[in-house]
Amino acid sequence: MRRNSHGDEGFDLSMIRRHLFAALAAACAALALPAGASAQLIEVGSVATEATPSCPSNPCLAVSRTTGYQAKVGERRGLMVIPADGRIVAWTIKLARPGRRQIEYFNSLARGEAIAHITILRTGRRLRARTVAQGEPRRLTPFFGTTVQFALERSIPVEKGQLLALTVPTWAPALAVGLGADTSWRASRARGTCDDTREQTAQTQANQLAQYYCLYKTARLTYSATLVTRAQRANPPRRTTRPR
Repeated sequence: MRRNSHGDEGFDLSMIRRHLFAALAAACAALALPAGASAQLIEVGSVATEATPSCPSNPCLAVSRTTGYQAKVGERRGLMVIPADGRIVAWTIKLARPGRRQIEYFNSLARGEAIAHITILRTGRRLRARTVAQGEPRRLTPFFGTTVQFALERSIPVEKGQLLALTVPTWAPALAVGLGADTSWRASRARGTCDDTREQTAQTQANQLAQYYCLYKTARLTYSATLVTRAQRANPPRRTTRPR
């Protein structure tokens, strides 16, 4: 664990993976799972190709006052869809390192310092989605220029088919730009408001409904989350009967 001068805590990736594997093993032992029953550790939203978030390049672009999820990366769709029932235990975000003036600009524009948290959505018709659960908001400023993974204080139960989103009530330098036209993300903004980044559209309340009309191409949100799937018992071997 690393603790900075602001008192915030974060984990480097190798350390938290060791903690998660140890926790998973301990949980299985505590539950006395029968032979053949196992859980999986899955990084939802993980993509093989690296993406570097914008800033301090000019223009410096960031996610602002919205909830968003990655819709597509290359030929891969649905990468933020929860693949199995289980619990989200941590989330990861890759952050740019904006300059001092850029930080001051975004703090003023978004009316606060950089903060984000994960949100679980249940999708519906006409690009609408409802909040199912959320993680604790985290201050991001102390971790600018790094990839940081936050362990959740309380793990979030999730179901297969739900959607993993990133909620940014203020702003976050977690947006990679200038990518291919086959890469895109959606934001919780209605028709006619896609260019308005000052209006607060972030889903921050339980059971909140929003429309994800706005699609932003050539850009990628740099976040993911760690899922521990529900343990599944392997099918027992079939019994064979011998003829008498």
